[in-house]
Amino acid sequence: MNTAELVELGQQLRVDSVRASDAAGSGHPTSSMSAADLMAVLLANHFRYDFDRPAHPGNDRFVLSKGHASPLMYAAFKAAGVVEDAELLTFRKLGSALEGHPTPRRLPWVETATGSLGQGLPVGVGIALAGKRLDRSGYRVWVLCGDSELAEGSVWEAAEHASYEHLDNLTAVVDVNRLGQRGPTRHGHDLDAYARRFQAFGWHTIEIDGHDVDAIDRAYGEARSTTGQPTVILARTLKGKGVEAVEDREGQHGKPLKSAEEAVAELGGRRDRVIRVHEPAAARLLHAVEDSHVELPRWAEGEKVATRDAYGKALAALGAGRGDVVALDGEVGDSTRAELFAKEFPDRYFECYIAEQQMVASAVGLSSRGWVPYATTFAAFLTRAYDFVRMASISGTGLNLVGSHAGVAIGQDGPSQMGLEDLAMMRAVHGSTVLYPCDANQTARLVATMAGLEGIRYLRTSRGADPVIYGPDEEFPVGGSKVLRSSGADRMTLVAAGVTVHEALAAADALEREGIAARVIDLYSVKPVDRVTLRRAAEETGCLITVEDHHEEGGLGDAVMDAFLDGRPVPRLVRLAVRTMPGSASPDEQLHSAGIDAESIAAAGRLLVAEAIVP
Repeated sequence: MNTAELVELGQQLRVDSVRASDAAGSGHPTSSMSAADLMAVLLANHFRYDFDRPAHPGNDRFVLSKGHASPLMYAAFKAAGVVEDAELLTFRKLGSALEGHPTPRRLPWVETATGSLGQGLPVGVGIALAGKRLDRSGYRVWVLCGDSELAEGSVWEAAEHASYEHLDNLTAVVDVNRLGQRGPTRHGHDLDAYARRFQAFGWHTIEIDGHDVDAIDRAYGEARSTTGQPTVILARTLKGKGVEAVEDREGQHGKPLKSAEEAVAELGGRRDRVIRVHEPAAARLLHAVEDSHVELPRWAEGEKVATRDAYGKALAALGAGRGDVVALDGEVGDSTRAELFAKEFPDRYFECYIAEQQMVASAVGLSSRGWVPYATTFAAFLTRAYDFVRMASISGTGLNLVGSHAGVAIGQDGPSQMGLEDLAMMRAVHGSTVLYPCDANQTARLVATMAGLEGIRYLRTSRGADPVIYGPDEEFPVGGSKVLRSSGADRMTLVAAGVTVHEALAAADALEREGIAARVIDLYSVKPVDRVTLRRAAEETGCLITVEDHHEEGGLGDAVMDAFLDGRPVPRLVRLAVRTMPGSASPDEQLHSAGIDAESIAAAGRLLVAEAIVP
C-alpha cells in the first residue's frame, strides 16, 4: 500500500475500534487508536499470513501483548475480511467470539490469551524459539506491547532470553502512548529511556513517530533485515489519536467515547475496505508425530528410586519415541533430572535459567506451534510463574509442568525450597490434571500419559529414593487410584499420595500387628479424583485418614472431599498435613515433625479406635 492508503487504513481501524467499544458500552478504544497506524502498516505491507489456514507452518505470528486493545485486533480482522461488520458490533456481548481480551479458544487467528500485562512478549519469545530452533520455516513473530507493561519484570526476562537466543525473527513493537490507566507512565514519551534498556539486553532498537506511516514502514523493513539479534520498534504515539476530545488526555482509559458518532465523523467516517494480506512462504511441518513405540524405563519391585530420577529417564525415553516432545528447565536440570533429556536431545532442550516466568511462557509459545513441552523446576518456584499458568489455561494451551523437590521430605534445605502449596495451586487451574506418583514405574507411566492429555498437566516428583511397589507393566489411568491394602475387616482407610504412600503402608503394617485392619489407597490422581473408590472406602470402613506432604489447604484432603460434594454423606475424615512452618532437619525428622510419618499415622488410627469413633 502507498502512504495515502495506509493512512486511510489506520483511520478505518480507529473508526471500527470506536464503533465496537460504543456498541459494547465498554472497552479500550483510546488504547486501540494510538496503535492503529502501527497495525495498519504491519497488516498491509509486512505481515504474511493465510487467514484461511491459521495453522499454516509458514504464517507469521502476531501477539497482542496489550490485550485490552482488542478492538484494534478485531478491526484488523475485519480489514482482513475474516470478521463481518455485524460481528464486530457484538464485541464483549454474551456468546460473542470477540471477547474483551482475545483468546485462541474463540478465534483461530489469536496466538495466545493476553490481558494480564507483561505476558505477550515472553510468549512471543517461545513462538520465536520454535521458529528459530525447531520449525526453521522462516516465519516472523510480531508482538505489539504497551508502554505501561514494560514495568513488568517478565518483559525483561523475555528481553534477556530473546537476546541470548539471537531471535532475529522476533520484533517487539512498543506503543509508547505516554498514558497508563491512572495517569502518565513511568517514562512518558522518553523513547531513549526505553531504548537504553533494550540495548542493554542486546536488542536492535528503532525509534520512530508511531503516526508516520512511512517511518513505520521503513522500521518494519529494517527489523526484517536485521540479523543476529531481536528488534524493538519504539513508537511515540498519542492515546486516542485523531479525536480531539480524548487525544493525549488523562482519564480516558478503558472507556467508550462519549459521542462515538461525532468521533467517527471527526475521523472521516466509516470505511469498509478489505485488504489482501501477503501470503506466507511455503513451509512444511517438521515435527509430525509418527506412530512409534515408546520404550519406557523399567524398575524391579523393591528397588529404591527417587521419582525425580524416574521422571528424567522417562522423559528421555519419551523424547526418543516422539519427535514433538521438547523439554525446558529453570537451571536446576541436574536436580530435576531434566538434564537426561538434554544429553539425548540437545536440539529440543531449552535452558531458561532462573527465569520461571519465561520458562512457562516459552512452553506456552512452543505449545502454540504444535510442540509438546515439559517444563520442570522445583515445585516451590512454580509459584513465581503461576499467572502464566493461569493464562495458559485461558488460552487452552496443552502444557506439561513438573515440580520436583516437593514437601518437607526434601529435608535440610528448609521451607524456602519446599513445595507445600503446589497441589492447591494446580488443582485450582481450570481443567487441570494433577498427578503425584509414589514410585518409579508409576512415574514413568504417568509421564508418558501426560503427553496425550489436554490442558494444564502437573506432575509432582520427590527428591528422596523410595521402594518401587508397582510392576513395570502396571497401568495408572488418570482419574484412578490403587488400593494397596484391603480386607473385609478394615476399620479405616488411609489415603495417601507420593511420599506418604510408603508411610501409610508402614502405618498399616504397624496397626495390623495390633489387630487393627486399615485399608490403604494410593491416590496418585489428585485431580481428577477417584470418587468411586473413595466413596466405597467411606461406606465400607466408615473413616478416611488423608496424609499429605503439603499444607492442609487445597491439597489431598480437599481433593478427597471433592468425592462427596454431590450430596452424599460425608464420612468421618481425619486430615494429616503440614500445619507448621518447617525448619531444617533430615527427611525422616521433617515427616515426623509434621505428623505425617508412619508413626504419626498409626497414632491417629489408634486414637480413632480408642475413642470408639470406628468399630
